[in-house]
Amino acid sequence: MPAKPVNSVTVAAMISFSFLILFFSGVLELPSVSSSVQPIHDPITSAPEPFTDLVGAFRKWDSQVGCPRFRQKHGEVNLLNKSRTSSLQEIEIGGESECGRLKSSHVSVLVKGWTWIPDNLDNLYSCRCGLSCLWTKSSVLADKPDALLFETTTPPLRRRMGQPLRVYMDLEAGRRRSSREDVFISYHAEDDVQATYAGALFHNGRNYHISPFKNNDTLVYWSSSRCLSQRNELAKKLLSLLPHHSFGRCLNNVGGPDMALSFYPKCANDASTTPKWWDHLHCAMSHYKFVLAIENTWTESYVTEKLFYALDSGAVPIYFGAPNVMDFVPPHSIIDGTKFNSLEELASYVKTVANDPAAYAEYHAWRRCGVLGNYRRTRAVSLDTLPCRLCEAISRKGGRNART
Repeated sequence: MPAKPVNSVTVAAMISFSFLILFFSGVLELPSVSSSVQPIHDPITSAPEPFTDLVGAFRKWDSQVGCPRFRQKHGEVNLLNKSRTSSLQEIEIGGESECGRLKSSHVSVLVKGWTWIPDNLDNLYSCRCGLSCLWTKSSVLADKPDALLFETTTPPLRRRMGQPLRVYMDLEAGRRRSSREDVFISYHAEDDVQATYAGALFHNGRNYHISPFKNNDTLVYWSSSRCLSQRNELAKKLLSLLPHHSFGRCLNNVGGPDMALSFYPKCANDASTTPKWWDHLHCAMSHYKFVLAIENTWTESYVTEKLFYALDSGAVPIYFGAPNVMDFVPPHSIIDGTKFNSLEELASYVKTVANDPAAYAEYHAWRRCGVLGNYRRTRAVSLDTLPCRLCEAISRKGGRNART
């Protein structure tokens, strides 16, 4: 008897059924649509290979992975994430429409009262659209300022037209407005002017010697002198699982809070002066593969110098803090400790990466391959660029002539 022709619908049903069997049995896997990016070089499948030579690790990664693959992978991810990133303010290019909104060609800002803002921010800046910006703590240089900047003191209750605009800045986790300001500066993109902690002005005058060799027996650098109970407890639990050096007052295990120069004499800035602990911070960090960075407060967009110090030192940060931290850092540059199921799982991963030169080097690929991702915007809205950006905001409002 001749075989009956098989209905096309029946064929489609049979193929679909076979596909489902393969998928649920684990033989076939669909590509992940997750926004998380796995390393190109997987350390889990690599045999342990302890190393100390950082440049040698880079060369190994170059031969196994290389910048073209890294750029392709993370460039595609950046395009997918670009439209979703609202953690950072957009910086206008400065076209005719943007420049046309400026109401003056010169703005002066007088910084009032004590502030932690470094004195070397005082300067006359040449900004976009032909705008000049004087930022100073001197009431002599800014005898008729367009704006008064307050940080640790409260702005005046009232302002009349013809008087300077009131600017209030709060970069602490709470970011509370004074209720008296005309312009509010904080670390958050929702506020009038954003200032991230990523700029170089947070650490001027330090020794930037970067060690070409990494400690292989002691993996983690940790330093804290403000012993907050919650942060201390987390650090204590994690560091008990990893070989580490703990400088500072909290959980110190190196014989005292000022021992870094005893460990690394090359980190001394000036032998004729008594060093401060922050003078050699970056240099000391650079000898370790990892730096533990735990924020005092875990809240959206509050990403402080604790993380950026570690990045600048050439170490890999193990980070606990802002839930949207990845919006602020280069691709594949940090280990987000909150993404692991347990501290034991995190410690195991850190040890595995530490013993795989290619896997470790991939955490530095962003810098070597020029793949910055959102970090480009993080730096663009840092304290370094605050004077020009604030002066532009003041100019758009009309400065002293702004209506109340």
